[in-house]
Amino acid sequence: MSQLLINDYLKQLDLIKKASGSLRETIVREAFKDLLKAWGKQQGLVFLAEYPLKTATKSNIAVDGALLHELRMPLGYWEAKDESDDLEEEISKKLKKGYPQDNIIFSDDATAVLWQNRNEVLRCDMTDTHALARLLKLFFSFERPEIAGFRAAVEQFKTDLPAVLQALREMIEREHQSNASFRKAEQNFLIHAQEAINPSLNEADVREMLIQHILTEEIFAKVFDDSDFHQHNNVARELYALEAEFFTGSLKKQTLKGLETYYAAIRAAAAQISSHHEKQAFLKVIITHLYGADRAARAG
Repeated sequence: MSQLLINDYLKQLDLIKKASGSLRETIVREAFKDLLKAWGKQQGLVFLAEYPLKTATKSNIAVDGALLHELRMPLGYWEAKDESDDLEEEISKKLKKGYPQDNIIFSDDATAVLWQNRNEVLRCDMTDTHALARLLKLFFSFERPEIAGFRAAVEQFKTDLPAVLQALREMIEREHQSNASFRKAEQNFLIHAQEAINPSLNEADVREMLIQHILTEEIFAKVFDDSDFHQHNNVARELYALEAEFFTGSLKKQTLKGLETYYAAIRAAAAQISSHHEKQAFLKVIITHLYGADRAARAG
């Protein structure tokens, strides 16, 4: 399949050159972009053009393309240059500007150069289909430590979550039985939720919403590095008020301790994403993991 994709790329490049009569970067790079998109699609990756990044010095740059995992973390990047440019000189300029060096392809329509872990690992002639296939296989097989860590944390999360959920449900039941202020807060939130969300909600729904809030509050804070982000809507604010009746300080810290490995992996993964929009997409994946693990735990 890889050779077919590369052959299609070469045919498309030839057609573009003949039709346009141009070797400008903006013309010839479309063929290689399509190759990256097609190869990435086979691996469940999303290609985004003009992907914004912040350098180590906080400067804003944009690479010509990035291939993203479902988690919205980049697998790698691509930067295209004109054949008339000196590719070596252009690479040097980009690296000095702070372009990523962990997994990036620099290319013109004659040569592709792969950098990984701050070193050039391979370069090839674009017409050498076997060498180009090798370069792309190296590029697409790259795995960030944050991705590997996150995957391991998800498995640990599935193991730890049932005990955490059980502890939370038992705490809420105890508070319901012994804490009049908590019962009042429960009732106040139920009324608000019935008005704002669904009139058929009941006390059991309130408890589950509170549990989900407690768990996702930590996730919002770690993804957006903003402890106030989760409070920017009325329902969330009411849930905070309900939570404050019993779940604070050391009790909260001890209860969530079992999920710290998961939260740390989320923090490390989110740190790789600079775009607010992509962090929102990342967050959706995280919440899906959470709800899926919750449903599995309750079913079990």
